[in-house]
Amino acid sequence: MLIAFEGFPFQEGGVCAAKGFQANGVHCGLRKASDAPDLALVASDEPCAAAAVYTTNKVKGAPIAVTKAHIASGTVQAVIVNSGNANTCNIDGEEKAEEMCRLAARALGLNITDVAVASTGVIGEILPIEPIASAVPALAKGLSVAGHDQAARAIMTTDTVKKEVAVSFLLDGKTVTVGGMAKGSGMIHPNMATMLCFLTTDAAIEQPLLQLALSAVVKDTFNMVSVDGDTSTNDTVLLMASGKAGNPAIADIDSPAYKAFVNALYVVLMNLSRMIAKDGEGASKLLECTVTGAENEQAAKTVAKSVITSSLFKCAMFGKDPNWGRILCAVGYAPANLNPDEVSVSLSSTGGTICVCENGRGVPVDKEKAAAVLLPDEIKILISLGDGEGRAVAWGCDLTYDYVKINADYHT
Repeated sequence: MLIAFEGFPFQEGGVCAAKGFQANGVHCGLRKASDAPDLALVASDEPCAAAAVYTTNKVKGAPIAVTKAHIASGTVQAVIVNSGNANTCNIDGEEKAEEMCRLAARALGLNITDVAVASTGVIGEILPIEPIASAVPALAKGLSVAGHDQAARAIMTTDTVKKEVAVSFLLDGKTVTVGGMAKGSGMIHPNMATMLCFLTTDAAIEQPLLQLALSAVVKDTFNMVSVDGDTSTNDTVLLMASGKAGNPAIADIDSPAYKAFVNALYVVLMNLSRMIAKDGEGASKLLECTVTGAENEQAAKTVAKSVITSSLFKCAMFGKDPNWGRILCAVGYAPANLNPDEVSVSLSSTGGTICVCENGRGVPVDKEKAAAVLLPDEIKILISLGDGEGRAVAWGCDLTYDYVKINADYHT
C-alpha cells in the first residue's frame, strides 16, 4: 500500500512521469531461464544534472567505477542497466561496463561519458557483451514515455513485483514531478543503498543541491531498510534532473522550494523502501518499526535498525508470535543510550493494536487479539524509549522458510 502525503499526489509513469524522459526494456538473453526483459535504458531529451549514492561494500561492481567517472562532471543523459549478471569481481568488468555505455551512446547519438551504467545479478561470472550489443539498437529505438513498465521489469532479479513510484507538486506555479523505479529483494541491508534505483525529475535544481537532497533522503529511507543483513556490491541510486518543469532553478538550501523538493523525493524513496522490504526474498510480511522518545535521531535510527535486523524477531513475526522479549532484546543490544525501564512496545496492524510491554515489563496480552493483529501482511512495531526528541522509522520483513530455498539455489 502506498503512503500518500498531502500536496504530493501520485502519478503514473515511474521514471517517465517527469518531463523529458523515455525508457524501454527488452530481453537480450542474459537471464536464460526466462524470457522476461533483462536490459533497460532510461534516456533524457537533453543533458541532466546528476547525483548518485553507492554501496558501502568494499567490494564494488565494475559499473560503479564507470558511472562515478562518467557523472563526475555533474551531468548525464542516459543510463543502461542489465539484470542476470552483476559484472562484479571480473578481470574485464570495467571494460565491459564501458562497452555498455559505448553501445548506448552510439545508439542515442551521445558521447560515452553521457551514459551511466548499472548491473545486477550473479557475482563473479563474466558478463557476455554480445547479447547486449545485439539488443541495444532495438532497445534504443523502442524508447517511449510508456516504456517505464518494461524498464522496471528489466531490472528485476528475485523481485516478485516491479517497483515504481511518481509524485507531483507545485513549485512557484509550476508542476514538478519526481519519479523512479527500483529493484531489490535480497542482499538488502543498511547502509546504502542495498538495491538499484533510478530516479528522474523535471525540476530545475543546481547539481550540488541535487546531490545534497539525494544523500539526505537516502539516509532516512534506503539506509533504513533491511531484509537479510547482507549489503550488496552493486547498489546504486542515480537521480537525473531535466529542468523541464520550468521552475526557477532551486539554488538555496534554506528556500521553501528546496524543502518541497526534498519532501517530494522523500515520498518517492520512502514508498520504494517499503516496496523493497515487503518484497524481501520469501517474505510474507512488511515490518515497519517506529522508534520515538530517543535522546536524538541517531539513537532512534540505531534502535529501529536493531529491531528490524533481528533474525529471532523476524522469525517470531513469521510465526505470528507476539514475542516482545525478542524486541526488548534487540533494543537492549543496540549501541544507543537508553533506559530499559522506560521502554514500551505496541504492535499494530489493520487487525488492531496491542500493548505488549510498558516500562520494560510485560503486560497481559489477549492471545486472540494478538493473533488478529499479527495476521495481516503489514505489521507496525511502535517503540517508545522515553521522552526524548529522537524519532526514526525502519522497514524490514519476516524471515521465512522460502528465504533459505531461494538462496540455496540462487546460482544453480
